[in-house]
Amino acid sequence: MTPELEHYSTIALYSAMIVYAIAFVFYAVDLANRSGDAALAERTSARAAASGDLTIPAAAAASSAGAQSTGGVATLTRTARAASGGTESKARRSRTLRIGFSLTVLGFLLHLAATVMRGIGAERVPWANMYEFALTATCAIVLIFLVTQFFVDLRFLGALITGMTILFLGVSKVNFYVAIVPLQPALDSYWLVIHILVAVLAVGFLTLSFGLSVLQLLQARRENRNAIGGEPTMRFLSTFPSAVRLEDLAYRLAIIGFVFWTFTLIAGSIWAEAAWSRYWGWDTKEVWTFVIWVLYAGFIHARATRGWRGTRSAWLSIIAYTAVIFNFTIVNVFFKGLHAYSGL
Repeated sequence: MTPELEHYSTIALYSAMIVYAIAFVFYAVDLANRSGDAALAERTSARAAASGDLTIPAAAAASSAGAQSTGGVATLTRTARAASGGTESKARRSRTLRIGFSLTVLGFLLHLAATVMRGIGAERVPWANMYEFALTATCAIVLIFLVTQFFVDLRFLGALITGMTILFLGVSKVNFYVAIVPLQPALDSYWLVIHILVAVLAVGFLTLSFGLSVLQLLQARRENRNAIGGEPTMRFLSTFPSAVRLEDLAYRLAIIGFVFWTFTLIAGSIWAEAAWSRYWGWDTKEVWTFVIWVLYAGFIHARATRGWRGTRSAWLSIIAYTAVIFNFTIVNVFFKGLHAYSGL
């Protein structure tokens, strides 16, 4: 074991947390800019409706017919200025978002370095206790968030992902940190790599699904409020995908996470047979792993076959993810059993 690497791992972790915090600020500024863009668009539309202004296409048509008046020219000028201001605002928003995303990449590299150095220093995989699992799971969450951008733009989740990562890392560092220790005999198996690897991947995808479900609820509330002519709220959501689109993305990511969680359950059972000579023993940790599987199976089944859509679907997704957090925190800390080593 190498104490120096453990020290460097801690430094890299603190550095990653600082970079994540700065990225969170940029993501928050991006959300504020989105709200400003939406408010500007609403004011421009309201003024145009009140004064009966011509739109740009209408003004252009009147000009080509030789019938454009001085008021029409003024209207065209105001509309062009508003469009120019909106373009500049969107450019600022885009620049802020790019900076936040670039900082997230940098934070991830530092985070990954902290995880790798912890493993090299311990001469084993770095997930033998709660601190190491939190270190690895949050790294997987950020990695999946970054990789997902190649397929669908989810950068609007940046504030949530970086905020949750900082929170989880901070709590784990303060409450669950332990110095590097050898593996317990029950953990000294190649099944540790298989079981925990698929578990952290599952948590990564389910975290993104959870974030999208939360946004879906907020977006659905906003859309319903707009439909009845209520006062606009949470204007930044107008730049996000619709509630239906968010629900679809959350469902797809939940399916991927569910597949990984299924392998987690199966690998854990096989490992239990090798370590304790039984596949299932109703240990508290085993029970909650199964409860999580049932909740996500219910969510996927209800939406696919029972037509559970909208807020009911989102709430079931959120409840299922809450069980994941409960399993890692409350179960590990307050419930004793064969998996008590996970609380070390």
